[in-house]
Amino acid sequence: MARLTAYNFVTLNGFFKGPGGDLSWHQHGSKEESEYAADSISAGSTLLFGRITYEMMMSYWPTPQAIENDPVVANGMNEAEKIVFSKTLKTAKWNNTTLVKDDMVEALKKMKKQSSKDMTILGSGSIITQCAEHGLIDEYQVMINPVAIGDGTPMFKGISNKLSLKLVSSRIFKSGVVLLNYQPA
Repeated sequence: MARLTAYNFVTLNGFFKGPGGDLSWHQHGSKEESEYAADSISAGSTLLFGRITYEMMMSYWPTPQAIENDPVVANGMNEAEKIVFSKTLKTAKWNNTTLVKDDMVEALKKMKKQSSKDMTILGSGSIITQCAEHGLIDEYQVMINPVAIGDGTPMFKGISNKLSLKLVSSRIFKSGVVLLNYQPA
């Protein structure tokens, strides 16, 4: 059975994106964080996205700039198996991407049972919230950036049930970013 991990960057005050989807607050550039990202992408998980995150990632990772800035992560992102959940997207053009228009929760339940390959949700706050509500996420990896912004979208926007988690590990990066790994309590 496959494990499902949610991986997200957040501000100190819990936002994973600013107004209008702004991500300029996120400064991901230290060598240590890049090495962690490269190690993570090499784990071979299937990457899961909602349409907005998918379009943002697709607009960056296949570009010459991404390949020059972070060749290992760019290669990993471009070569990874990807699934985008969207009822409005017509096609998925990024390499190795499958478009799923069906009920996401039911599709993920089926994927978790039938696959031995782990899956990781990147960004995609609404998907994280829906999966959390249905108890589908096995681990939450939250990278807290040492910055606060005035407004934005919280990682668990619209969650209707209490989500109790237990901390299983943590890591402090020299940049001040803190990685917290949680599992359902």
